[in-house]
Amino acid sequence: MNLIKTLVLTLTIVTASSCKDTKSETVSENVSEIKTELKKEKDMKVLFVLTSHDKLGDTGKKTGFWVEEFASPYYSLLDKGADITIATPNGGAAPIDPSSDSPDAATEATERFNKDADAKSKIANTNKLSDMNADDFDAVFYPGGHGPLWDLANDVTSIALIEKFNTQDKPVAFVCHAPAALKGVKNADGTPLVKGKKVTGFTNTEEAAVGLTDVVPFLVEDMLNENGGIYSKKEDWAAYAIQDGNLITGQNPASSELVAEKLLESLK
Repeated sequence: MNLIKTLVLTLTIVTASSCKDTKSETVSENVSEIKTELKKEKDMKVLFVLTSHDKLGDTGKKTGFWVEEFASPYYSLLDKGADITIATPNGGAAPIDPSSDSPDAATEATERFNKDADAKSKIANTNKLSDMNADDFDAVFYPGGHGPLWDLANDVTSIALIEKFNTQDKPVAFVCHAPAALKGVKNADGTPLVKGKKVTGFTNTEEAAVGLTDVVPFLVEDMLNENGGIYSKKEDWAAYAIQDGNLITGQNPASSELVAEKLLESLK
């Protein structure tokens, strides 16, 4: 009789232990699923829009996008796990402003870019902007360089894309000359998107300092003011970025990292 009781007790303990292990495995699996789901929710899909324009007015010199203004935000976002897609109005290779690729303009981010074969391949084979859909991304970022003054400022595809991102209340970020792309962008009521909003961008005095006031089709500071933006700035070449709602703007190349930080914070 005692033997039977002992066997029953042993079976009870084994069964309980088995159930506990199964429950533990189930809890572990659930925690793993939750972590996976949280990771998915934190995924960031960001569209970078670069210029396709490479002629600096009638000077006979080349322009394009400014490397630092691409590289610093690119790596800031990439290192945080962002999935970045790069597009230009024409697709294919995005022109680099030669001045931004000189030793004088070098930064830690540009040096990393120069050694990054994958990033260089993406720049050489950008997507066509007309193939992009705001529904597929969480935010859009426009690096500067003088190129956007000629193409993105008047590009109907770019304008419509920014308007859609804005309607969806997704972050739209620009640095240096890139706010030129906001020139024709409207709110749903037809008013300029920047009207009544705090903004910044390449200053008139910075443009004068590089000797291109009479070369560029318009001055970023003047345009933002004319469109009703509440424009502010710091001293020339100082890092400065400002956010108003989902709109993020930076003053100059030195401001690109600040813009990236504000964009990342908006995506959390």
